Amino acid sequence: MSLPLAPDLVRALEGVVGESNVITDPNRLLSYESDGLTAYRVSPRAVVLPASTDEVARVVELLHEAGIEVVPRGAGTGLSGGALPTADGVVVGTARMNRVLSIDPEDRLATVQPGVINARLTQATEPYGLYYAPDPSSQSTCTLGGNVAENSGGPHCLKYGVTSRYVSGLTVVLEGGQVVKFGGAARIAASGLDLTGLFVGSEGCFGIATEIEVRLLPIAAGVRTLLGIFDTMEAAGHAVTDIIGSGLMPAAVEIIDKATIEAVEASVFAAGYPTGVGAALVIEFDGTEEGLDEDADRAERCCLDAGAREVRRATSEEERLGLWRGRKKAFGAMGRIAPDLLVQDATVPRTRLPEVLARITAIGEEYNLKIANVFHAGDGNLHPNILFDRNDADELERVERASREIMKLCVSVGGTITGEHGVGVDKRAYMDLVHNEVELDMLRRTRRVFDGRGLFNPGKVVPEAEPLASESAGIESAIVEVAT
Repeated sequence: MSLPLAPDLVRALEGVVGESNVITDPNRLLSYESDGLTAYRVSPRAVVLPASTDEVARVVELLHEAGIEVVPRGAGTGLSGGALPTADGVVVGTARMNRVLSIDPEDRLATVQPGVINARLTQATEPYGLYYAPDPSSQSTCTLGGNVAENSGGPHCLKYGVTSRYVSGLTVVLEGGQVVKFGGAARIAASGLDLTGLFVGSEGCFGIATEIEVRLLPIAAGVRTLLGIFDTMEAAGHAVTDIIGSGLMPAAVEIIDKATIEAVEASVFAAGYPTGVGAALVIEFDGTEEGLDEDADRAERCCLDAGAREVRRATSEEERLGLWRGRKKAFGAMGRIAPDLLVQDATVPRTRLPEVLARITAIGEEYNLKIANVFHAGDGNLHPNILFDRNDADELERVERASREIMKLCVSVGGTITGEHGVGVDKRAYMDLVHNEVELDMLRRTRRVFDGRGLFNPGKVVPEAEPLASESAGIESAIVEVAT
């Protein structure tokens, strides 16, 4: 049980953000005890909801003066426990920071607060013929601040890349409430340090982004979307390898397995996928109209050669959105199968997909666990969903063991432990699978440059260890000079 905040500190926080925006009621705090990874739950001491950079700075200053940990939180859709509270900490949420501050159609830039929902940015820029490319499956609810923290991707990151490609500048609140600006299209740094790139993906461990400048893209003139139906996941995996190996460059290639299809089709998100099949493959091409039909024809041939029983094509925008509905809403439909799920996020070479998928299925059978797969097949970013009930201690222990086996499997074939969901608290114990102690120490030291007292999002990403003898004073001096 977390200790309540001192009454004078609560009053001081209320003086900054307003009484209604400081939450201390234990019943209301239950909404913040986990993010999308429900296997871990901790109730915070309080939740504070600022509305501006100045309010965030003052809140962080007050909390850090009291030696209290700060856990940044966006929409809470993260799947690695990155927004998991600490028992001694306070959650600083960005839900009220939801304004699009500016849109520059000429330079194709937008500046937003971190609480802006991903999909709403595209809605705001669509009248200018522009859109924001990174499209996580939770884009109808996830926020740009969380996307920055996790360096989020999405189905179309195969062609267009992840968040770090689009963030050009940041306003950030650091330790003690210090406000700094990194990058920006109109700002030329004297140093070669890419502090914007360093901050993106830092998972709330460096500070809180309060304003985000992003690059926009012109809306594509044409789109072709296909749905391949397969009897087995392995056949769908071979089709993916053939499509990419043929030289085609789809905007997205996504796999949905049998268990996921059945869950989606039994839910309000039903997309019209045939049930009883082994897998479905969503493939999309976009760009200028010329050549799109040829690309779609070649992809269809790859699917049929790999054993697809049929390949459908969307003939309207409504049909296209229907084909995507099953993929985008898959995680929401999983609740029909089990009360909890652990989504893994390993990435493997595309050529190893068929064997890795077969082995993941075997791991599920060995541990008597239900595993449903839905993932970004085009870049080998797997999302095996382990479904379970966290109230069953034995099952929870088997989930943890199976999860580590899946991580080790993916690393053993040349992959890594996360593609877009971050490390958070869930994959922290797996960091030694991909980093040696020298590399881990460099990560710890980089974190101390931004947060010397360890008060921002402690217990996430990097496992604890004694630091090595060398220090990072030179790096720290350079970063402070550039930031200020």
